Amino acid sequence: MNESIRFPSRKVRATLYLPPELLNEARDAAYHLAGHPAHMTLTKFAEQAFRRELERLKQLYNGGQDFPERKEDLKGGRPIAA
Repeated sequence: MNESIRFPSRKVRATLYLPPELLNEARDAAYHLAGHPAHMTLTKFAEQAFRRELERLKQLYNGGQDFPERKEDLKGGRPIAA
């Protein structure tokens, strides 16, 4: 199979908490950009933001490489203080 052909990946539901003003601004942007040429959805908006931020973090902290696969699920609650 030609590796350059990209098939849409399956989507999974994720629950996360955001500041209300940030979510509302993203919803407003998706609403106003839903038509041609952007065809934006809130899912597309979030996916693009995640991909850009992951690429930035990989460059900054991991020599541009993918992070190793985690060995366990993330723990809920507040982040561990450094």
